[in-house]
Amino acid sequence: MACFIVPATEAVITTVAQKVIRKKENNTGSHNCDKIKFSEKLGWLNGMLWGGSGLLAFEHLWHGEITPFFPFLTAANNPANTAEMLHEMAVSGSAMAILVTAVWTVLAVSADRLTGSQKSEEKKAGASA
Repeated sequence: MACFIVPATEAVITTVAQKVIRKKENNTGSHNCDKIKFSEKLGWLNGMLWGGSGLLAFEHLWHGEITPFFPFLTAANNPANTAEMLHEMAVSGSAMAILVTAVWTVLAVSADRLTGSQKSEEKKAGASA
C-alpha cells in the first residue's frame, strides 16, 4: 500500500546529506584520487533507494493503490485500512530500507578494501622495480 514511502523518505534525507557532504569535500581541497569519496558512495545509496522506491510506487499505481487526488493513497480513505497501511510501512517499508542500506554498506566497505588493496599492490610493484 505505502511501503515505498519509507525508502523514499530515506532517499530524500540521503540526497540532502550527499549535497552537503559533497560541498564540504570540495571546500576542503584534499584531492585523493585513489580513494572513492564518501559523497560518491552516498550517491550509490541514493540510486538504489530512488530506483527501488520509484519501481514500488509505479507498482502501487499500477494496482490502483495510488490515486491522482487527495488523499493519494486509497488506504487513507478508511481508518481500518489506514492502520493496516501504517503497519505495512513500519514493517515492510522499514525492512526494505534497512536491507538496501545494509547492502550499500557492504558495497561501500568492499570498495574501500578493493581500492586500498590496489594501492598497496601498486606500492609493492613500485618498490620492487
